[in-house]
Amino acid sequence: MPPVPARLGRPVLVDGKLVGYINFIASPGDERTSFWAWGRSSPSDFIQEVSFFLLQIALSVGVLGLIFGVLASRTLAAPLNRLAVAARAIGARNLDYRVPVQGSDEIREVAESFNKMAADLQSAESLRRNLLADVAHELRTPLTVLQGNLQAILDDVYPLDKSEVVRLHDQTRHLHRLVNDLHELAQAEAHQLLLHKQTVDPNSLAQAAVDFFGPVAEEKGVALRLEISGETPSIQSDRARLMQVMQNLLNNALRHTQSGGEIVVSVAIQPGGVEIAVQDTGEGILAEDLPHIFERFYRSGKARDRDNGGTGLGLAIVRALVEAHDGRVTVTSGGRSAGSRFVLYLPHNQEHSLLSNL
Repeated sequence: MPPVPARLGRPVLVDGKLVGYINFIASPGDERTSFWAWGRSSPSDFIQEVSFFLLQIALSVGVLGLIFGVLASRTLAAPLNRLAVAARAIGARNLDYRVPVQGSDEIREVAESFNKMAADLQSAESLRRNLLADVAHELRTPLTVLQGNLQAILDDVYPLDKSEVVRLHDQTRHLHRLVNDLHELAQAEAHQLLLHKQTVDPNSLAQAAVDFFGPVAEEKGVALRLEISGETPSIQSDRARLMQVMQNLLNNALRHTQSGGEIVVSVAIQPGGVEIAVQDTGEGILAEDLPHIFERFYRSGKARDRDNGGTGLGLAIVRALVEAHDGRVTVTSGGRSAGSRFVLYLPHNQEHSLLSNL
């Protein structure tokens, strides 16, 4: 680059307007003369202009970056704000509230998880309300009978004889069963049910249950028999609780099997466990009732259990006790008058676990 002249040189005018400067610089010992021309200002001014231009660009980029940052932060914060609003709505018992599933994959996953949580809470609240309504109804019926009969005795409508006392005693027994069943079911569902596990032979368990209900089945005219496929491995379980499960299933089968019908209890080996089935030729279960058959107080056809002396909790207790043993229970039926089949699956290699927080 040539040396910068100390002075601006001679101005160059075009149509009376200054367009730049020209200067003549002669190098020592050189006959040639150099001519240099530049714009309106000196090179230092040019550098200042370039610097100012770059500063303007930097400021513009900074402002644009700030605007983009604000917009991006609002875009990212909007889903979180929606979740915060939804959380406050759920906290205010508005369990119908849902957040829109949109945005990035991560935001969509969070929204879907939140909506699932809200749906689970709504389902649990619905079950709680139904439970309270059912308990109130179940308690009201025997209490109303007791109150009415006692009032009739006080008004000398009924004589105070032994038969009337027996009827009142039956109502108190029903109340006692209902309260005990509710307490037991609540313990099982809260994983606070104490299990005294020991080695249990499934064949012996099934045989004991069949022997216990044999006289009842014979009196009703129902054939009750046991089918065993051979030696079965022992299981670690609470024998008394499993006997309660078998009694509930057989009692349910006898209640819904008419005279001349048949109930078959079978024991078979399955991969990793033992299967105990109770199959009857009774009333059967409608397809729409099958998913709800193990719910507390649920009555197939709106008429089960209440008119037959049950509490409506037997099958719910069956499921709770079986699951407490890390097993499962299922039911199948061909529909009305086609009978039903309840199947228990109990793993035989269970680790000792005590479902109690005591």
